[in-house]
Amino acid sequence: MKIKFTRKRMVLITGAVLVASFLGWKIYQKAKSGAGGPGFGGVAVAVEVAPIARGALRDLGSYTGTMTAKTNVTVSPKIAGRLNRLLVDIGDPVRSGQLLAVLDDDEYRQQAIQAEADLRVAKANLEEARSSLTMAERNLERARALHQSGIQSDAQLDQVLAANESQQARFHVAEAQVANREAALESARVRLSYTRIAATWERGRPVRYVGERFADEGALLAANTPILSVIELQPITAVIHVTDREYFRLKTGQPATVSGSAFPGKVFSGRIVRIAPLLQEASRQARVEIEVDNPERLLKPGMFITVEIEFARRAGVMVVPYNALAKRGGQQGVFLVAEDGQAARFLPVRTGIMEGGQVEILEPKDISGRVVVLGHYLLETEGRIILPEAGNGLKPAAGGKKAGGGK
Repeated sequence: MKIKFTRKRMVLITGAVLVASFLGWKIYQKAKSGAGGPGFGGVAVAVEVAPIARGALRDLGSYTGTMTAKTNVTVSPKIAGRLNRLLVDIGDPVRSGQLLAVLDDDEYRQQAIQAEADLRVAKANLEEARSSLTMAERNLERARALHQSGIQSDAQLDQVLAANESQQARFHVAEAQVANREAALESARVRLSYTRIAATWERGRPVRYVGERFADEGALLAANTPILSVIELQPITAVIHVTDREYFRLKTGQPATVSGSAFPGKVFSGRIVRIAPLLQEASRQARVEIEVDNPERLLKPGMFITVEIEFARRAGVMVVPYNALAKRGGQQGVFLVAEDGQAARFLPVRTGIMEGGQVEILEPKDISGRVVVLGHYLLETEGRIILPEAGNGLKPAAGGKKAGGGK
């Protein structure tokens, strides 16, 4: 069966479609204007609220960093040799001047013995030269006496003078050789002492610890080959890196607290001891070192830690939950709940310190009551709200003004 559309019927259908579209558009506009939208007119938004309160907040900077030893000394031999004995191992305590390792000293001991023998020979040559010089001086005295009496000629006196000067030169050479041999002996003894390796320091704690072992007994070592590392654990150093935003807020001596995931709930006290005078070009960050008290030696180098530095502390300030903050029209603010708890309106605010999910309200200063913390994303600038049963019992902080007091 075929249906024929006449011109008249087509006009009627078109008119009906236009009327339906107009009515739908009017309904949409009415809903949008507040007659049926969420938070406006007849439809209320279910929200959660929290009271505006007074409390204390701290301006904290939180940073992540790494623990490092305050001092980390690598123990190495000054001479080559075989490692005969290693007297300490990883974790052992070490005192300043304590013997840590011994190298094979046979060669250096023989060098010292040879240097002692050479010195004895040089001293014997010196004694011989001294005796010869004494004899030459006596001969010179006799020659001068004979020359004055006319028994010896000038030529004979000149010969005696030359012999005396020659003996003086030999004596000075012998003295120099003794000094040279003494220096050689001292050098040999010093090299021999290098076979006994110890770590010494003048400042810091008297006891430190072996951090790493790089060689084992029997190893043939070249000069300056690392054997051990000796570290200081009390106090210990925390290293953080800060950007230029925080850099100029830090000062030497500023207190800090350090915590680590290895010790939940435990906090270590420290203070800033060094701030780098430059920011690294690659990272745009500066190195900051914090000296941390570590009497139980719980903190170890290499541990990942969190550092908190307090920049300011304020008490008795007006605070709201951070979740209460919202933005409307490019402004930051909160939705303030009316006294009857049935409506809320957007109130621009200026915030201050934020800590632990709480934020300080600097302006306006005369608001009180309750603010919306959940559901305000459904509100524009004001609207009707529905409070849960738990929220209906909330009251503004004691002594505060009623909601809506701010402008």
